[in-house]
Amino acid sequence: MFHLATAHTGASLDRRTTPDTAALHWILRAAVAACFVGHGAFGIITKAAWLPYFAIFGIPEAWAWKLMPVVGTVDITVGVLTLFQPVRAVVLYMTFWGFQTACLRPLPGQGVSELLERAGNYGVPLAFLVMLGGGRSLPDWFSTRPMSTLTNERASAIGWIVRATTALLLIGHGGFDFALHKDWSSYAAAIVISPATLASHPLRPLAGWFECALGLLVLAWPGRGLLIFVFAWKLGTEALRPLAGEPIWEFIERGGSYAAPLALAWLQGGVGPGGASLQSGEVDRDATAAQDGSRSKPASRRRGSRPRR
Repeated sequence: MFHLATAHTGASLDRRTTPDTAALHWILRAAVAACFVGHGAFGIITKAAWLPYFAIFGIPEAWAWKLMPVVGTVDITVGVLTLFQPVRAVVLYMTFWGFQTACLRPLPGQGVSELLERAGNYGVPLAFLVMLGGGRSLPDWFSTRPMSTLTNERASAIGWIVRATTALLLIGHGGFDFALHKDWSSYAAAIVISPATLASHPLRPLAGWFECALGLLVLAWPGRGLLIFVFAWKLGTEALRPLAGEPIWEFIERGGSYAAPLALAWLQGGVGPGGASLQSGEVDRDATAAQDGSRSKPASRRRGSRPRR
């Protein structure tokens, strides 16, 4: 079921990251960086839609405008740092910050769909943190120690995280249509559909239900073909934002929405070394057998031969 980054090198397992895991690593790493750089850009240029979130903490509007560039600078800094050199403590912070900011969205009355639709902002950093592995000590959380071999158990955990993330962001985005009744006319106009046609079309409310059905399908049966379709769907629909005149950062900050289905498709698509099935755990057994065999060889040589003089 999952790709596993183990490679045999004679008597022991190679602990380096293989090209297979490098692909998954960069899918998650680039998405986390894009999310925070895109979100931080809005802090630098300031965004009126952020004012209600500051108001939750009693911060007046005048101060909110001054704090936005500070928040944006921090977001961009951790995003760029993660792109060039991931640090576990930083990725942990990004997971918490992404979840915390997503939780703020329903509080001013924007609906729980906003929290769900932003799942890529916290689910993908969490998946990347699991891939890197936790720190072994407090200083290790702040070190740049490379990730160890991706085990079957960690691959399974990453799979469930990005699976739930994909389902939540689809269901949340679908809720914008049938629950919050958001205005999609500017996006429709980008693909030459007039507002009148959009408003009168009987299938319009079904677009939201379609995305919710996709989310439930991913949760129940995440086939690779379905996940590739979801990846293309999210990439295409979010690309309508810059086409409709919104800043390109709107598209960039949703990097997690593209990476979650793509990472899960990668995990669903492979087999381990030698064609072993990862779903059945054969790779783990092969790895154990290889280690046991390497330990037994010196003993057999001692029993079967005498040292030459």
